[in-house]
Amino acid sequence: MKNKKLIIAVVGGNECSAEECKAAYQLGLEIAKAGHILVCGGLGGVMEHACRGAKDGGGLTVGILPGTEKSDANRYVDIPIATAMSQAHNAIIVRCADAVVAVGGKYGTLSEIALAKDMNKSVYGLKTWEIDGVIEISTPNKFIKKIRSLFPLTKCK
Repeated sequence: MKNKKLIIAVVGGNECSAEECKAAYQLGLEIAKAGHILVCGGLGGVMEHACRGAKDGGGLTVGILPGTEKSDANRYVDIPIATAMSQAHNAIIVRCADAVVAVGGKYGTLSEIALAKDMNKSVYGLKTWEIDGVIEISTPNKFIKKIRSLFPLTKCK
């Protein structure tokens, strides 16, 4: 894993509170500053704020979209992938990720958490569902510290 960029999925609601938006932005910023790639559902809310943070941090963003149009992606997505798979796109998001972070969210986020846990992915939660096996984090910075401890050979800026 030396010098490997991790792919970190940020999952959460298409609508979010001001607190969740701020947390998602900071999470995206920290992911980018650590030299990793952000993947998400590519739409609004948590996804858009995380992508904006990643772009402000000089990072790369990938949006796995539920519909057929790449143009549906938020303006901070570098690589839009239109799946035409509706909610089934959640499985692609978590499958390609090395780790998953849930911020807020409703049932779509819950499905992503469940899929990630079923795939034995590390799942972190920030102001989201309280579920056994989901590692609660209080700040985006603590998430990055945790990722660095789990993947010590990765190149982090």
